[in-house]
Amino acid sequence: MPALPLLSSSMMPLHKFITLALCLVLPTALHAAPAAPAAPHAPTNIAPATPLAPVPPDLAASAWLLIEVASGQTLAAEKAEQKLEPASLTKLMTAYLSFSALRDKKLALTQALPVSEKAWRTGGSKMFVKVNTQVAVDDLLKGMIVQSGNDACVVLAEAIAGSEENFAQMMNREAQRLGMQHTQFRNSTGLPDAQHYTTARDLAKLASALIHDFPEEYKRYYSLKEFRYANITQPNRNRLLWTDPTVDGVKTGHTEAAGYCLISSALRDRRRLLSVVLGTASDKARAAESAKLLNWGYVAYEPVHLYPQGQAVATPRLWKGAKNQVPVGFDEEFIVAVPKGLGGQLKAEYLPAERLLAPIQKGQVIGRLKLTLAGQAYGEYPVRAQADVPLAGAFGRAIDSIKLWFQ
Repeated sequence: MPALPLLSSSMMPLHKFITLALCLVLPTALHAAPAAPAAPHAPTNIAPATPLAPVPPDLAASAWLLIEVASGQTLAAEKAEQKLEPASLTKLMTAYLSFSALRDKKLALTQALPVSEKAWRTGGSKMFVKVNTQVAVDDLLKGMIVQSGNDACVVLAEAIAGSEENFAQMMNREAQRLGMQHTQFRNSTGLPDAQHYTTARDLAKLASALIHDFPEEYKRYYSLKEFRYANITQPNRNRLLWTDPTVDGVKTGHTEAAGYCLISSALRDRRRLLSVVLGTASDKARAAESAKLLNWGYVAYEPVHLYPQGQAVATPRLWKGAKNQVPVGFDEEFIVAVPKGLGGQLKAEYLPAERLLAPIQKGQVIGRLKLTLAGQAYGEYPVRAQADVPLAGAFGRAIDSIKLWFQ
């Protein structure tokens, strides 16, 4: 193998020589997105964008949405971007921040929280806590989630943020982080306020994030059918918990302006769907319309299990790293819904990031997975590094710099 020619300023312009010399010893800026917190997959295209999509049922509701949780696909939607009052569906964000406080050790399940007069006086549905007493966080969470207690929400909000007003600011910051672009919270309960609103799509993002980020808490609380406190037993208002054994949540809501609302989720054969149904005429109607939408989703679409958890989608070339390849894939099993009978026509293509440079952090976006169905675009999904890869030593970086130069 012939020796590489020596590099000198007489063989190339001075500015190129200086640039190459720096490349030999200095780390290079990343050509891929920085690491981000794990989140549900977010496609750039949604299932109904294709003419192959099945026709969804008509629902007697103001707005609705059905998603495949694993892929984030929208399977059916009606007025999903319309701003509406969320009523007690607001409590999903109060729960999300409460679970975050537990995770961060700012609260403990056995910790007793004081009941203020404001919490005690809060109207609407109640857990029936008593002023100037203390209630365990675990009971407050059950009172909020199962009984939809507004008083429980205020106790939690005051403990986490000092006041409900401060807590509402936290809710809005978290909503922005989760991509809820058309949502504004004014309180922890969902009691009516002209400036308190959201959309079906934003609520689906919130519910998906809660299920994804806090799976144990979701399992512990959201399928409870009743809770007894202060010698009063109150049932969970989600009728589907009684009529469909695959349904394990999520939350009901009702005010005169919002109508009867329900976010429901079912898990059948490792496949989770989530429906958001807003503005129905009655408690019975919200359950019936939600069941109709969920059942349609399971019948009209079939799952394609593209990649098991931990399986690499690809191992793209990596430059200037301690290893010259990095496995990329999904943090969880990647399931895509396709119209029934078309699973064999789904194709996947990995689109790598251009000229990938170390260091790489696990979870960092390293390209995208492009899907086509029967030759038509069917979505793109971020693919993440499955391992950390640090920088190579100075010699290894120098060798790769030379290789890149001649490329």
